[in-house]
Amino acid sequence: MTHPNFMIIGAAKAGTTSLYHYLRQHPQIYMTPTKETNYFALAGHPLDYSGPGDQDYITRFSITTPEGYAAQFADVREERAIGEASPLYLYDAQTPARLKAAVPDVRLIAVLREPVTRAYSAFSHLIRDGREPATSFADALALEEERITAGWEHIWHYVRMGRYAGQLRRYQALFAPEQLRIYLHDDLLHRPAWVMQDLLSFLEVDPSALPDQSVRHNVSSLSLPHLPPLLPEVHEHLDALFAPERGELAELLGRDLGHWRAHVLTSR
Repeated sequence: MTHPNFMIIGAAKAGTTSLYHYLRQHPQIYMTPTKETNYFALAGHPLDYSGPGDQDYITRFSITTPEGYAAQFADVREERAIGEASPLYLYDAQTPARLKAAVPDVRLIAVLREPVTRAYSAFSHLIRDGREPATSFADALALEEERITAGWEHIWHYVRMGRYAGQLRRYQALFAPEQLRIYLHDDLLHRPAWVMQDLLSFLEVDPSALPDQSVRHNVSSLSLPHLPPLLPEVHEHLDALFAPERGELAELLGRDLGHWRAHVLTSR
């Protein structure tokens, strides 16, 4: 069986779908035909999630058998970098150990988005798809823990999925620093050529073969009349909730994340 030698591990709603499509354009890179196989998170697990539309959604693409996962790499030829993109891998607690056991030399790529806007983007995605029964973002947030207890799938974990520091530490405990590349969603938006050149160098493929990055993929948005707004008071509350996390993450990454706070200040 051909194994991947790199993974895009997350975060969800942080541009991973766009990154997947950009990398597919490179002649020396193979990406699995299924984006989000979720194999290392869900292999052997019953897909019995109970949220609205969960069964139709997550069972449509998740792969849980070794045979099914192996089939994803049947078309690998002479590509140097062989990868997949499953943003659940960053969040799922058991995935780092599973990856370490199966592909210990794998290169890992994470893209992190300001957690308040990441959560709202997930909410918007579910509103767009007609799955979110709450009529406001505040109501949906208030129901998060109840939904998790009831077995709703991971996209509903609006706040928990944004707690990146602990998620990254699980990987740092198992993998060498040179195996992990971390970008911010802001980098992908404002410095896309730099991100791609750096990423292609990380994957040891031709960094001059830059993809067409003019198209954004999987954008979760509706026209304003149909999308419950992210109210300033809710934004402020979530920003305060994430403030300790933001400080810990800034120290972990060695990057100033003050501009994440500016998202809140400018939304008033």
